[in-house]
Amino acid sequence: MTGVPASAAGGSGAKPVRGGKLGTAAVNQASLWNIANILTMVRLLLVPGFVLLLFHDGGYDPVWRAFAWAAFAVAMITDLFDGHLARAYNLVTDFGKIADPIADKAIMGAALVSLSILGDLPWWITGVILARELGITLMRFWVIRHAVIPASRGGKLKTLAQGTAAGMYVLVLTGPLATLRFWVMMVAVVLTVVTGLDYVRQAVVLRRQGLAAERAAAAERAAAATEALQAAVGTPADAGAAAGPVAAATDVRAAAEARGAAEAER
Repeated sequence: MTGVPASAAGGSGAKPVRGGKLGTAAVNQASLWNIANILTMVRLLLVPGFVLLLFHDGGYDPVWRAFAWAAFAVAMITDLFDGHLARAYNLVTDFGKIADPIADKAIMGAALVSLSILGDLPWWITGVILARELGITLMRFWVIRHAVIPASRGGKLKTLAQGTAAGMYVLVLTGPLATLRFWVMMVAVVLTVVTGLDYVRQAVVLRRQGLAAERAAAAERAAAATEALQAAVGTPADAGAAAGPVAAATDVRAAAEARGAAEAER
């Protein structure tokens, strides 16, 4: 979720129109306690709940694993809805900009690390995915002064694949389904690496473009300052035109001084 708090824009105090979408006044009154932020907070609260359910009774009880899967599924679904609601109804706040990505990373990271601790998921998979997510987050901060890296279709597909694969690993599956979840996770890992490399490429390009734009702006400011200085003291052409009379006056003064000196000697 991005943007500034909608509440900062003020509101007319009118009540939302019943039926259909929220009215303009309701949108303008968006505050911290709007539906998008509430869903984000629910997702944050589900993280410790999910972990407790997953590790209950040693972490291998199929019933408790099913409860843990339900909590994980709700968290992933709220991830889809809170962003959509925030954009559709302008329910954007500073809290949402910070909490939404934290909640996304928290629920997925908790699932991967917990599954690796239980021995269900190889640690190298958890390491690759978490390293990619952390690296891209740092990459966004690296280029945020120049531009914002937009979310791509590949990134959204990666998130869907990760959520599906992690959810399948949370459940106690056997036989063909256990084999299927392995290949779904492999697809998620490939998408994670490919989209990560694409984000790196975008970040490098955007940073170069941003630096080039900054250099061009600096050159324009320098040129404008030079023109302003020349206008204040006179252009080179004006200075050249004025140099003739000044030199002539200097020669006349020098000749008069020479004649005075000669007369004084006589």
